[in-house]
Amino acid sequence: MTMKKEFYSNGKLLITGEYLVLDGANAFALPTKFGQKLIVEKGNNQKIKWTSYDSDGSIWLEEELSFDTILKKDIQKESESVKNTLIEILRQGYLLNPDFIDNSQGYNITTQLTFPRNWGLGTSSTLINNIAQWIGIDAFVLLNNSFGGSGYDIACAQNDSPILYHLENGKPIVEKIIFEPEFTENLHFVYLDKKQSSKASIISYYNNKNESLAEEIVANNKITTAVLKAKTLQEFAFHLEEHEAEMSTILEMQTIKESLFPDFKGIIKSLGAWGGDFVLVIAYENPIDYFNKKGYRTIIPYKDMIL
Repeated sequence: MTMKKEFYSNGKLLITGEYLVLDGANAFALPTKFGQKLIVEKGNNQKIKWTSYDSDGSIWLEEELSFDTILKKDIQKESESVKNTLIEILRQGYLLNPDFIDNSQGYNITTQLTFPRNWGLGTSSTLINNIAQWIGIDAFVLLNNSFGGSGYDIACAQNDSPILYHLENGKPIVEKIIFEPEFTENLHFVYLDKKQSSKASIISYYNNKNESLAEEIVANNKITTAVLKAKTLQEFAFHLEEHEAEMSTILEMQTIKESLFPDFKGIIKSLGAWGGDFVLVIAYENPIDYFNKKGYRTIIPYKDMIL
């Protein structure tokens, strides 16, 4: 009898609170209709045969990991960083619940993304949440012990509705909220076609941080509340523009609109790491032509992106 188990996690987009969420600010985040599946079947030889598929059906990772490799954290050459990350996640999983290796012959594991891997919607967070579900451990702890980060992406992986998220003494506090504005047809997500290293931007964030960001966090939380309460597109746009200006000052970086789209009639809000992945576009008229002319091909209406 083959035991086949299937798990699924949602992707994520962070609308407010980028960077500051690491320091306890309130963040407003949206789970996406896109995500990742994990399929676990019985294997043998004390090995995990691992195959990861991108959304177009191509294999982007194919590995055979012995249980021994995982327990010894047998890290390979630097060039195999994806493999090393996987070994690290599984090893941390083992430390939290050894059962899945101690009482097993082996596994055949398949992962399947429903979004292109380079989109930055949470290839790692959906994987970590799926592995945690499979092993039966706390995904936030697994994230903390392996990858690090604020954890808002794990909260999106686990929830099918918009959330308000913050860290309290390092513990994740997740509040499900209702966000159903009447102006979603004016909202689009545009893919900037380059991966942003959040590592590099987090380093510059910490370098520019003064002793404390208490005032900035208070300002961020006010803006987040105002964004969620906005009744009109104008209010919503105004507060997100305010958010961009605040972060521009903190990060000492130009906003994405200033640097790439200064002539755009509307508001553009960075999501997550500045300068990469998706941006939120707020426009009174359909913005598709504008972005196409500038060479941007991936423009997704709100209703097609958000759960």
